[in-house]
Amino acid sequence: MKDVAADIERILDETLPRLASFSEEEAETIRPGGRWSRKEILGHLVDSAVNNHQRFVRAQLQSELVFPSYEQEGWVSVQDYAERPWKALVELWGALNRHVAHVVSRFAADRLATPCRIGDGPPVTLEFVARDYVRHLRHHLEQILEPTRAAGKAFRSFAEP
Repeated sequence: MKDVAADIERILDETLPRLASFSEEEAETIRPGGRWSRKEILGHLVDSAVNNHQRFVRAQLQSELVFPSYEQEGWVSVQDYAERPWKALVELWGALNRHVAHVVSRFAADRLATPCRIGDGPPVTLEFVARDYVRHLRHHLEQILEPTRAAGKAFRSFAEP
């Protein structure tokens, strides 16, 4: 899983400076066709890091992980990410993901097949959950960064290599 951890680190190295370049106003604006601002999308990614950190640790300590589903609208609303300073959200997201990468890099090989049931979803392996985490990260970072293309700023896609 060192490849997954390295991928998270690379995404952080490439993305944190770009995220930091957004003004508070740019971070608060609801993106065209979307329902959340950049702040709320990044808050959702904070929630993802927190939830997945728990999954990654617990799945290595149990024979099977059974974890509740994530009620994204409720979590984003209750935590009111729209009112958090953008810089604080970027720093929090970065720090959480550095730690997630650290945890993933240390997965025990014999735990990768641990069955994980999240909410009502079908069982998947711990390895699947970790790889899907990176897919999810890329998806939402695309949403945050995509509008910069129209503004003429440099943009590099996070599509799978």
